Amino acid sequence: QVQLVESGGGLVQAGGSLRLSCAASGCTVSSYAIGWFRQAPGKEREFVARISGGGGATSYADSVKGRFTISRDNAKNTAYLQMSSLKPEDTTNYYCAADARPVYSASTKQYELWGQGTQVTVTS
Repeated sequence: QVQLVESGGGLVQAGGSLRLSCAASGCTVSSYAIGWFRQAPGKEREFVARISGGGGATSYADSVKGRFTISRDNAKNTAYLQMSSLKPEDTTNYYCAADARPVYSASTKQYELWGQGTQVTVTS
């Protein structure tokens, strides 16, 4: 069974840091680009960051550029989202997703595998 599992969410003060992990099982994660998305209640899921299968190409939403870093360790079948300088507006559920196609996309429609999400809460 192919599965993505996020972890690392929690409660942090504004200005603090968290590292989210996305562990894959049942598949070879290097075959997929990994994206991170977030979704607040009542809002659409929005793109946060993406990393290519080999890790050589990354992209970020403007709202997180310079504060978040996406990375991956294919030997561990895991991708990461290092979040720094967190703001209260970063509070929401974060999801990782896998995309088998190499063409960059920030659209949720292109990603065929999704994790269950992890909650991040940033207090002021």
